[in-house]
Amino acid sequence: MIRVENVSFKYKNKDLKILDNLNFSVKDGEILAIVGKNGSGKSTIAKLISGIIKLKHGNIFIDDVNIKDKKEIRDKIGIVFQNPENQIIFNNIYDELAFSLKGLEKSEIENRINTALQQVGMLEHKNDDLYTLSLGQKQRIMIAEILARKPKYIVLDEPTSMIDSKGKEEIYEIIKNLKKEGYTIICITNNADEILIADRTLILSDGHIVNEISRKELMEKFNIFKEFDIKEPTILQILSKLKENDINIDLQEFTADELVTKLKEILKV
Repeated sequence: MIRVENVSFKYKNKDLKILDNLNFSVKDGEILAIVGKNGSGKSTIAKLISGIIKLKHGNIFIDDVNIKDKKEIRDKIGIVFQNPENQIIFNNIYDELAFSLKGLEKSEIENRINTALQQVGMLEHKNDDLYTLSLGQKQRIMIAEILARKPKYIVLDEPTSMIDSKGKEEIYEIIKNLKKEGYTIICITNNADEILIADRTLILSDGHIVNEISRKELMEKFNIFKEFDIKEPTILQILSKLKENDINIDLQEFTADELVTKLKEILKV
């Protein structure tokens, strides 16, 4: 479990706190989405939890170990940013993944790289150069690089914001599969559809958590997103319009295919 307790943060030369006495937890094995307008502090949370920027006020615990002891938590958590090209060090995919595995035996490095690439559907590209890949494929390689280190927790900081629709869907499938494998995932996002794959969603505004929405409450609390100027997922908009016309549809996965199936059952076609 990750616990964020009384965390405040202010950047140098800034008068206002970007995070103000923040408190929340991330349960083992869940996907937690954190959404909010630009400047609300989402990416700052990601960087604090992953140890990229120094925590001064408050505490963050990862499996009861304070994040201020970076040596203890370094191997437990990994972060993927929105632009994969800013994270690439080597041209070759194998070399890119192997770099963070220095010190392990060659057979272990090979096994970890193969497994990680398999998890993101990129094993066939193992010996390719990164410049030959699409942006979505590069992002999958960045996720594989984190997976090769075998962390328990993964932070995804707007992982699909620069990727086309097909690439987004591939990343969503990877996230859902990683949850099934037992990973705990924090998804920092401005993409409305990423809310749909989360178990819980936290809404961040002016450095505070202003609301928490579980997956089963998405329709019930649908209007809260609009209240905080967050785009509602398209499928929730459709379900809301149907409800206004006395067509009540309960979806489990919130996918277009599931909605079509339900509509066919209603229309008997």
